[in-house]
Amino acid sequence: MAASSGLLLPVLGLATFLLPVVARGQPGAAERRCFCQVTGHLDDCTCDVETIDAFNNYKLFPRLNELLEGDYFRYYKVNLKKPCPFWNDNSHCGIRDCAVKPCPSDKVPDGIRSGSYKYSEEANSLAEECEEAKRLGAVDGSLSEETQQAVLQWTRHDDSSDSFCEADDIYSPDAEYVDLLLNPERYTGYKGPDAWKIWNSIYEENCFKPHNVKRPLASGRGDDGGHMFYKWLKGVCVEKRAFYKLISGLHASINIHLSARYLLQDTWSEKKWGPNVTEFQQRFDEVLTRGEGPRRLKNLYFLYLIELRALSKVLPFFERPGFQLYTGNKSQDVEVKNLLLEILHLAKSFPLHFDENSFFAGNKKEAAKLKEEFRLHFKNISKIMDCVGCFKCRLWGKLQTQGLGTALKILFSENLIEKIPESGPSYGFQLTRQEIVALFNAFGRISTSVRELENFRNILRDMR
Repeated sequence: MAASSGLLLPVLGLATFLLPVVARGQPGAAERRCFCQVTGHLDDCTCDVETIDAFNNYKLFPRLNELLEGDYFRYYKVNLKKPCPFWNDNSHCGIRDCAVKPCPSDKVPDGIRSGSYKYSEEANSLAEECEEAKRLGAVDGSLSEETQQAVLQWTRHDDSSDSFCEADDIYSPDAEYVDLLLNPERYTGYKGPDAWKIWNSIYEENCFKPHNVKRPLASGRGDDGGHMFYKWLKGVCVEKRAFYKLISGLHASINIHLSARYLLQDTWSEKKWGPNVTEFQQRFDEVLTRGEGPRRLKNLYFLYLIELRALSKVLPFFERPGFQLYTGNKSQDVEVKNLLLEILHLAKSFPLHFDENSFFAGNKKEAAKLKEEFRLHFKNISKIMDCVGCFKCRLWGKLQTQGLGTALKILFSENLIEKIPESGPSYGFQLTRQEIVALFNAFGRISTSVRELENFRNILRDMR
């Protein structure tokens, strides 16, 4: 979804030429204005930008891309018809590029379509027995002790308080499978007051910021260059600061995708998508954004570290011999799991991981209260995604917030993950198929953003 305001140009193919022209200078000047501050160590981390670039672009990104092209990860079930819970606005984007093409059910692999949302083929038969017991009313003495435990666990998981997202009911008649490869995240033309309203609600009402602290570049408000805002941000606890940086990083990532896959030409014979450098500069150039652009890009790297850390932590869950990424195609499922484990081991090998132990430390009562606030604020943001008027933007917004929410769930479930048995169902910690698909696709979006930055850097380096 776009963050910038302004009227949609009638002929999108001319958008590249009609945007404000960025002043030219010496070779490399355009690159420095976007990237000169996006280097070295990141705040609240021991990691640096250059280490992430090298690790992502040449090691992780190619493998992750291959994984996400597989059947297990390309089909995501989503309800795009849920009404906005916060304001009465049923207007939807009428631009054709906002539309999402749902997947015909006969195109979805049988193993996915048949309801294999649980956590392994091994657990499916047990899950069916448990769900039948729930349907009949209760746990009773006629069930084995193992099944009784499973019944309680499924109930606890389905109604769990560890969720950071408002998940869709995948059994709703309005929930449909979407082929993510056929509905890529890219520029749709969705912008202006509606898009601004979404992001304003996220930042102003859900990022712990007092209303008297003005956000940098906030529309229609006096701007002190962000001085008061960053003074406030520096003074808050690390958790609240991290929350803002995660949302800002997600926003930056989305804007990178819109700039990298921009509609450059729209004629009766063809559509041409590609990088729009002017659009990128509008969002990230240090001068045009009054210093905000480079900060946004550094927040993207912070988000990358958080999601990468979650992947390294969740390895024991996927490593169990009985766990399968089940589609019904046995040989393909084995190959996909092997590739997944290769990616997770690679994530674990990253030398400068973020240390999440600084989160929610200190007084246990205060830490628990803050953690619950953190969870509820993020859950609220996931609900706001149902207010996005562009269906394609809504699809990717819902997927990426669920993916980040799943990453946070993993980071804050370390004790449960450590207790996962090597075989058999994992009662303490669970991930649904929806969470797994969202987790890896969301990280795929962040990984792609980091890779796209190298492309923009090279283009800007050659500009005068």
